[in-house]
Amino acid sequence: MLAIKLKRIGKKKQASFRVVVSERRSKLNGRFVEDLGWANPRTDTFNIVKDRILHWIGVGAKPTDTVHNLLVRAGVVKGPKVAVHKKSKKQNATSERAVPKSAETQGGMNAGVAPVAEAAQTTEAATPVPATESVLEPTAEIAPAQEFPAS
Repeated sequence: MLAIKLKRIGKKKQASFRVVVSERRSKLNGRFVEDLGWANPRTDTFNIVKDRILHWIGVGAKPTDTVHNLLVRAGVVKGPKVAVHKKSKKQNATSERAVPKSAETQGGMNAGVAPVAEAAQTTEAATPVPATESVLEPTAEIAPAQEFPAS
């Protein structure tokens, strides 16, 4: 399957990219089918051959997420941009624990606290606590400790 990718070129710490069509599983610096343009993130400029990109998309080549966002910005592809940087599972789980879902729907941080407190009061009132009238009484008197003579 073909993909439209970014191929890194340029010196160290001065990255520039070529927009190329290559096999999806091939190496980034490996062989490519066709060069479709360039992109420079340092100056935020790019140049793309639109008719060739539309040709390769029509043939079945799929752009990567970053190239898709570049094509949306250039006006070649219609639709929303794709989120490239996804949240990790750890970060996603901690953010869910920090804000209860009821607070998100009601729109405030303190809004989620009141229903939880009310729910705790209703459960306490609903379950009767059995009264314990019998108090444990000692069954035998405790004898004083015996003193042993010092030797």
